[in-house]
Amino acid sequence: MRHAMAWLLLAGQTVLSPAVPVEPITAVFDAFRTHDVVALGVGVHGNDQINAFVLTLVRDPRSPVTDIVLEGLNALYQDAVDRYIRGENVKEADVVEASVNSTQTRQFLHPPRTDDFMRAIRAFNMKSPPQRRIRVLLGDPPLDWTTIHTHDQYLTVLAQRDSFPAGMIRREVVDKHRKALLLYGVMHFQRKQLFSNYDMSSPLAQTVVSLLESGPRAVKVFNIYTLMGDITSLQPEVASWRPLPRLALLHGTALGRMDFTKFYETNRVAPLMPMEDQFNAVMYLTTTITIGGSPPDAEPLPGTIERCRDRAYMDTHFARMAIEQLPQSEIDAIKRVCGLR
Repeated sequence: MRHAMAWLLLAGQTVLSPAVPVEPITAVFDAFRTHDVVALGVGVHGNDQINAFVLTLVRDPRSPVTDIVLEGLNALYQDAVDRYIRGENVKEADVVEASVNSTQTRQFLHPPRTDDFMRAIRAFNMKSPPQRRIRVLLGDPPLDWTTIHTHDQYLTVLAQRDSFPAGMIRREVVDKHRKALLLYGVMHFQRKQLFSNYDMSSPLAQTVVSLLESGPRAVKVFNIYTLMGDITSLQPEVASWRPLPRLALLHGTALGRMDFTKFYETNRVAPLMPMEDQFNAVMYLTTTITIGGSPPDAEPLPGTIERCRDRAYMDTHFARMAIEQLPQSEIDAIKRVCGLR
């Protein structure tokens, strides 16, 4: 082993250590000491574990978090959500509309567990002093579906799914000297866009993180890639990371030097991109996955059967799916669930 190590050094190669796990909540608080924004990937959309982790984090007396930014909720409803989160007399149904009327047309029957999460933040705020209260910012661009009649009109709004939250975070968080925790799918947090082969010349290649970190007023973002399931193929020592969740910094580690596509599987042939150039850290959340949402062909969640019976409501959302140009098979799957023909 000593001779092998010497050979590697002589060959000009650096022997890298495995990534080391640490307690994640303390690590996130440490990141906030030097960053205005911490971007935490949600792993799988709708999973219960990420909501539980975030609620534990914000309830911790050490938490500096003032704002939580959520993906997939229509910013047109920001005022209603603000009033609800503050504890005012706002119907929960009005808050749910932010989810079912967003650009994400699949959410109308099986929205993610935003209702439980919003309820928990509201309860936290109502028993907390003003300086500890959390604001929830809606990250999807404002969208009035009554004005959307064509696919091109829909795409104009959809194209703002990264630029809108980036601008909002500058105005509502950074300019006000606040601290935000972002909860999105991890691909919104890439520093370089895999799907453009890391060419960032197009505005459509930009991500929330790339937009925040660019320009004359660059915002420092600490971004975290969330891992779920069996990932021992990436680093065998992960099997001993207990208790979960655990967080590990990537810079200068063997895990950090791995190509990004080892983490996000794709058939795309892209240039090599070290994971440490894309993300600051990884968080290993769970070995199993519990999903709060459901695929389109699953049984309806509690509370959605009434929606299935409201034919006008269903027809409206099927029309939106058609405007998005989703495959007819997705519409048919929801019709089967609801018993519609």
